[in-house]
Amino acid sequence: MSDGRDGQDGTAEVAGLDGFRAVQRLAYACAEAVAARLRPGMTERDAARAMRVWARERGVRDWFHLPFAWFGDRTAFTGFKVPLQFFPTGRRLEPGMPFILDLAPVHRGFVADIGYSGSLGPNPLQERLMTDLREHRELILREVRERRPLRTIYQDVDRLMLRQGYQNRHRAYPFGVIAHTVDRVKERRWSPRIAGFGTQSLKGLAQDAIHGHREGWSPLWSPYRMSDHPPHPGLWAVEPHLGFRGTGAKFEEILVVTEDDAYWLDEELPHVRRWRETGSHAGSGTRPGPGASAGSDTAASTAPEAGTAA
Repeated sequence: MSDGRDGQDGTAEVAGLDGFRAVQRLAYACAEAVAARLRPGMTERDAARAMRVWARERGVRDWFHLPFAWFGDRTAFTGFKVPLQFFPTGRRLEPGMPFILDLAPVHRGFVADIGYSGSLGPNPLQERLMTDLREHRELILREVRERRPLRTIYQDVDRLMLRQGYQNRHRAYPFGVIAHTVDRVKERRWSPRIAGFGTQSLKGLAQDAIHGHREGWSPLWSPYRMSDHPPHPGLWAVEPHLGFRGTGAKFEEILVVTEDDAYWLDEELPHVRRWRETGSHAGSGTRPGPGASAGSDTAASTAPEAGTAA
C-alpha cells in the first residue's frame, strides 16, 4: 500500500470507512442533484460540467476520474471501440431517454466511484434493467464471501446476465473490468490529471498493480487470468453494467472485503432504497455505520419534469 492509506495489509481500518462512506454519499448526492436538473436539449458535456461544479462547491478538489455522462444508446456503450468514446459528447437528451452519470471524487483523501442510472421521464426498459441488477448485487456479495476466484465470479455474473436476456456492457471498459480497488490518497494543493484521471489515484492503482503482481493478485477485477485469485482484502468499486437493445443501466458502489468476510459499505444508496421501497429484497450483506448524510440540499431525482431514477 502507498503512504497515507488505511492499514498495511490491504484492509481498511474500521475508523476509515466513515470517510469512504461519506464521499460515496456525496457522489450519489451530486448525481441525484444533477439528474433532477436535466432537461431536453442538454448535452452529456453539460451534465458532466454540472457535476464538476456541484462537487467543487462542496469541497472536491481532486478526482479518481472526472465525471462521465452517457445519454441514449451510449448508456449501453453502443459502438464503443476506443477509450475516447467514453468521454462526454454533444449528444443531446430527449424525453424518455435513459442516462447514466458516473463520477469518482476524492474528498479529504477518501475516494469513491459511483454510477447512477436514470431517464428523462419514464423508461420501463431501463427500470427493468435496474430491478434485475439486484440479483447481481446479491450474487457478487455471496460469492465473494465464499472466497470464489474473482474470475469465476465474473463468469457467474455473465451467466446470470445471459439468463436474464441481457448483454454484459462492463466488458467494454478497459481490460473488461467489473470492479477496481479504491484507497485513500494524499491530498495535494495541485492535483494534475491525465486523460481525465487524477495522477494521485492512478499512482496508487499502479502501486497496487505492482504489489499485486508480486503477490499473485490484481487491483483490476477482469475476466482474464490476472483475476484468477480469491478476493483480495480492501475496498472495491463494483459496477455490473447491463445492456439491452441500446439501453444500459448500472450501479457502482464500494464493496468491503476483509480476510474472511465481505459486505457492502452502505445500504442508503439510491438503487438500494428503490429496491427496498418497491418491495425488492436487496440482500442483507451490509454493515451500516455512522456516516455523512446525502445532504439536505440534494434534489429529488424523481421530479416529474426532470430525471427519473431507474
